[in-house]
Amino acid sequence: MNETRVELIPPRAGTVERWCFELVTTCDLARKVAPPDTRNTSSFDDLTAPIRILAPGRPSELRVVARSPRTPPAGALVRTEARAQLVHTFVHHEMQAAELFAWAVLAFPQTPREFKAGLLRLCREELAHLALYAAHLETLGHHIGDFPVRDWFWERVVHCTTPAMFVAFQGLGLEGANLEHSARFATLFRAAGDEIGARILERVEQDEIAHVAFSARWFEHFTGSPLDYDAWSAALPKPLTPALLHGRPLNREARLRAGFDARFLERLEAEPSTSIRRPS
Repeated sequence: MNETRVELIPPRAGTVERWCFELVTTCDLARKVAPPDTRNTSSFDDLTAPIRILAPGRPSELRVVARSPRTPPAGALVRTEARAQLVHTFVHHEMQAAELFAWAVLAFPQTPREFKAGLLRLCREELAHLALYAAHLETLGHHIGDFPVRDWFWERVVHCTTPAMFVAFQGLGLEGANLEHSARFATLFRAAGDEIGARILERVEQDEIAHVAFSARWFEHFTGSPLDYDAWSAALPKPLTPALLHGRPLNREARLRAGFDARFLERLEAEPSTSIRRPS
C-alpha cells in the first residue's frame, strides 16, 4: 500500500504542507494518532504543483482488508465486544477523514489560503474525534489494531481531481451521511447502556454540522452556483452515487443547519439508501 510514498518529494520542513505530508504518509501509529501540534509549523508553503498521494502510510498495528468487516447488528450492542468493534471502526474512519483533509491541502495547492486553513482546522478536529474514540476503545478493553479495517475512503478520494469534487465527496457526502449515522448510533449506544459512547457520538454529530457547512460554502465557491442536488451528484467521483451517502431516517434538522435546503433534502430522501456506516 505504501509503494508510491518513496517517489514523492516532501514539502519544506516547518510548513503546513510538510505536516500534512507526514500525517498522511507516516507508518508510526503514535504519530498518526497524535501528530505534532500544527502551531509548530511556520507557514503555508504555497506549492506551485500538486502532491497527489495515492495511498496512506499504514502502521503495522492495522490489518487492512479488502472487504469491510460485518457491522454488528443493533441488538448485539449490549455486548462490550460488539461496541468495541464499532468504536474501532469509528477510530479508523476518523483516521481516514483526518488524512483526507491533509491530502486535499497537498492535492489542491492553488486553492485560496482560507480554504486550506479550513481543511487544516477540520483535520485537527477529526484527530480530536479519533482521540475520544480511541480512549473509549481502551475503556472497552481493546486497542487500535484489535479488529480489521478497510481504507474505503481512500479508494474513492484518489478519483477527486478538482476541489469541488473533493468537498462533494468528503464534506457533503461522507460528513453529510455521518449526520445520520452518528445520531443513530448515539441512540443505540445509549440504549445499550454506553452513555460515554453515546455522548462522544453526539459531540461528533454537532461538529459535523460545521464541517458540512464548510463544504457547502466552498462547493458553491468552486462551482460558482448555489448548492444544487444535481450539481453535487454530478461532482461525486464515479461510480459513487447519492444512494451511498445518507442514512435513514434523514437527520433533517442537522442537515438544514449545515446548509442543505428543503428541496435538496427531498431529493436525497427519495434515494434508496445503501449507505456506509461512518460515525466519525
